[in-house]
Amino acid sequence: MRYGPEVRRRKLGEELRRQRTRAGLTSEAAARSAGWHQSKISRIETGRSGAKPADVARLLDVYEVRDERLRALLTALCGGDAGDDPSASRRVWWYGYRHLLPPEYRDFITLETQACVARTLETTLVPGLLQTPDYAREVTGAALPGLPREQVDALVEVRVARQEVLRGERPLRLRAVLDEAVLRRQVGTRAVMSAQLRHMLELSRLPHVDIQVLPFSAGVHIGTTGPFVIFSFPLIADLDVVVLDHLTSSLYLERQEDLRAYSEAFDTLRGRALSYEESSVFIAAVAGAHRSGDGV
Repeated sequence: MRYGPEVRRRKLGEELRRQRTRAGLTSEAAARSAGWHQSKISRIETGRSGAKPADVARLLDVYEVRDERLRALLTALCGGDAGDDPSASRRVWWYGYRHLLPPEYRDFITLETQACVARTLETTLVPGLLQTPDYAREVTGAALPGLPREQVDALVEVRVARQEVLRGERPLRLRAVLDEAVLRRQVGTRAVMSAQLRHMLELSRLPHVDIQVLPFSAGVHIGTTGPFVIFSFPLIADLDVVVLDHLTSSLYLERQEDLRAYSEAFDTLRGRALSYEESSVFIAAVAGAHRSGDGV
């Protein structure tokens, strides 16, 4: 499934109609200002046809929408990203890396940047927002064998830059549940793993970062079907999305029944996981085991 299915077109149309109403414009007046036929406004607002990023930017200019976070989020809803809009590309930090990033990754970064909360289950690897550069380099090299070193380094830079969402005035609220296998699997050297887990411990002390470990002793659980991320957004109601990663693409789930199922699954997993305090003690112990090579 490509990012930008019908449900997101409808949500985009509803929000554009809301912005038009706020600006005090009829659809006919908005169309005249945009240089379009009124039927184009109608098709976009009803979700009957998609909108290009440039179309969304044009309408937002007409409606005098200045909030850059809202502009970027609405651009993402149309199946593009802010980097597709020349006027917005100057504001997108990853624009210089666009030749390395597939559309699905650009979409993911856009969602991650605009979200206020991310709930993630990881069963194999440390989440990207918690990775050290050394760990990220090992993961990137293994996922993309044969990639020139300079491109690997560039992708690691992107991974590190993404972590800025955890800093600043309005940081992303990250809630992560990690299967014990994430901690036990050695990525790189023992020193790399030990440093990675200690880095996670430092981040877990931030008030907006919650990390829980789901130990092997919890047995088989619903999370064994695979990792997922649920993004929630501050500016548009009813916009949550579940992201499932595959080897060559990403799947975006937006139906209310899917969102409800994954939200309930995440809450169930949090209930079966160790508490925050117990998780910190557990992570510290595994970090020490990696460092000494004993019992991992």
